[in-house]
Amino acid sequence: MFFRGGFAKLLRNLRKGVPLKKFLNLSGFKVALLLTLVVLGIYYLDPPFLNLLELKTLDLRFLSRGKIPTSDKVALVTIDEKSLDELGRWPWPRTRMAQLLDALVKGSAGVVGFDIVWAEPDQNSELMSLTALKRKVAELKLGNPDLERYLDGVLKRADSDRILADSLARSRRAILGYFFHFSPREGPGKKEKSPPKDLPPLTAFNMVRFTSEEAARVPLFEAQYPAVNIPILSRAAEGAGYFNIFPDPDGTVRWAPLVIKYQDRHYCALSLAVLKKYLENAPLGLRIAEFGVEQMRLGKLSIPTSEEGRLLINYRGPQKTFPHYSATDVIHGRTPDNAFRGKIVLVGATAIGIYDMRVTPFEHVFPGLEIHANVIDSILQGHFLHRPNWITLVDILVVVAVGLILGALLHRFKAHWGALVGAALFLSVLVLGKILFENPGVWMNLTYPSLNLVLIYLGVTGYRYMTEEKEKKKIRGAFQYYLTASVVEEMLKNPDKLKLGGEKKDLTVLFSDIRGFTSISEQMTPEGLVRFLNEYLTTMTDIVFKYDGLLDKYMGDAIMAIWGAPLDQPDHVKRACLAALEMVEELHRLQKKWSAEGMPFLNVGIGVNAGPMVVGNMGSDRRFDYTVMGDSVNLGSRLEGLNKTYGTNIIVSEMTFDKVKGEFLARELDLVRVKGKDQPVKIYELLSPVKTASAHQQTLAGGFQDALAEYRKRNWDRAREGFQAVLSKFTHDGPAKLYLERCDALSKNPPPVDWDGVYTMTTK
Repeated sequence: MFFRGGFAKLLRNLRKGVPLKKFLNLSGFKVALLLTLVVLGIYYLDPPFLNLLELKTLDLRFLSRGKIPTSDKVALVTIDEKSLDELGRWPWPRTRMAQLLDALVKGSAGVVGFDIVWAEPDQNSELMSLTALKRKVAELKLGNPDLERYLDGVLKRADSDRILADSLARSRRAILGYFFHFSPREGPGKKEKSPPKDLPPLTAFNMVRFTSEEAARVPLFEAQYPAVNIPILSRAAEGAGYFNIFPDPDGTVRWAPLVIKYQDRHYCALSLAVLKKYLENAPLGLRIAEFGVEQMRLGKLSIPTSEEGRLLINYRGPQKTFPHYSATDVIHGRTPDNAFRGKIVLVGATAIGIYDMRVTPFEHVFPGLEIHANVIDSILQGHFLHRPNWITLVDILVVVAVGLILGALLHRFKAHWGALVGAALFLSVLVLGKILFENPGVWMNLTYPSLNLVLIYLGVTGYRYMTEEKEKKKIRGAFQYYLTASVVEEMLKNPDKLKLGGEKKDLTVLFSDIRGFTSISEQMTPEGLVRFLNEYLTTMTDIVFKYDGLLDKYMGDAIMAIWGAPLDQPDHVKRACLAALEMVEELHRLQKKWSAEGMPFLNVGIGVNAGPMVVGNMGSDRRFDYTVMGDSVNLGSRLEGLNKTYGTNIIVSEMTFDKVKGEFLARELDLVRVKGKDQPVKIYELLSPVKTASAHQQTLAGGFQDALAEYRKRNWDRAREGFQAVLSKFTHDGPAKLYLERCDALSKNPPPVDWDGVYTMTTK
């Protein structure tokens, strides 16, 4: 309705000859255009955090699209948990891998690619013993040809590398894996040498063209040295490809590097090496221009890549989108007859303990082997996901279109209808991105149109508020505020303070709350409860006023008070501490009175915290009050609640106690991480002003501090003795009882080595 009405009005005005500038709110339109230019500038700079956000939107598009059909030409043979249970832990003897390959050949597999590298000879104990025996026979010069022939035969049968090499050679369809190192070797004697000349070359691009001399110097992924298979295996295989994978900054694998440069040659990934063999040794072509990789071909197939030669992986779906067969089932002949006939078979580890797991858009635990399968299947089907050059123009046009549409329409509607306009436009951008992603496989940027939409909505709406509605709201709302008692004095001093917001100051906040008030109220009649509560609140409020505090508010049975505002009080921390101590002292007097009257026993918890807070008139547009906000305020509330845990009356933070140290006696209670904060806070129980502190209180503080020191050193027995000594003199001391329980628990279940003594609170 609002879309239709807005556009209809535009058309009516145009038909009447009304100039467009009179229909448009030019000020709001200029704001939209300015913000659009800003977003286009950010798009050009492409900051990393927005690039990372766009990658996350790409992941969401994969999840939204879901699973798509595969070519049915790729199968995976996995070294999974079942295989390890039946055939033993990894790595397996090479003879077992030969059995696996022979079984795949028997199953008529088209090509077998190994996502495994055998970089060292297989040193099995039988081979080592036989080699030592033959050496000893040679030293003894027995001159027995039959014995020597026998030993040669036994050695040949024990040489698992030779057995696997023979299997590779017989198969004539095996492609091995290896990987490149990208950091130089460290330490003496680690200078890398070229591979031996008799080592067959790793599968490389046999046709590399440079469009200019500058193109030959384009920096691609350049390796320091390879970790290749041992020569006997490399010579027996049909080829080899690297299986390096480079995750994005967030750890997700979205790209597959198809070309890596090493010693002036360009080598291909395992997926391309396998496809080259599968397509009857189709030639691999690479053309490099001044900006990077311009074209990559495999026979007649053209492969779109980034300038660095990376393929954006068009994942077909989550785990097991491709058929999986356990290696033990293949070896024991428990797979269907035509499971591998004419297919590309990839062999690799998927068991969790072998740690070849990656993060992908679909899952956080995804086998690296299946990533190669996705790359191969995308190339076979010619179903790619890429960002062609023209998509940049589309990105810019969408950003500009969002700016023009919002700039033209937002001023026509109120804020909530404008939000619906923005939401509809946002959904339109998402639908366009989804269509391009799923059908032609084009990655359109969604982050910058969305950013432009949000900025323009906030900017135009904020501009309208400041310019068009500010005066009307001030006139309409002024009469609602002047009767607010807590700001009368501040209004009289400075009428400009009659607005939302405030200033940042160092203040002290006090929170007080009755313990178990709900259960107490259930024992009393409504009338009795009101009298009881009024007497308590009146007494406590008088104490706040006695020390020139500002009573911020009552919250049921709770009290919140502030010192240091609205008038400056250099000693605001001291005033709050004195008020807290007198509140507890007055409570003890009231307890005796209430006990004589048969009233329930009442106890309170008080939290005091000093620190930076925002103070001023805050609230809603219709009603606000003079109050404080900020982390320091929240911490004060949390400190009040901690009294329930420690069985105390007054808890102050370390920041508070540091400002009155020397004037007040307190004991350190704990180092806690309160709910809502990451950094631990040292807390203290406020006991008394130093001048009036009794020997009784000083003994309590000293004994408890000694026991706490032993507790922090993990000396549970000494700490237990110290806390028991405190309890022997102060029978009802809550903190000592709590630490005795902790000592018992920690002595039975000691904390980890890096235990820092911090206690994390899980409740408010």
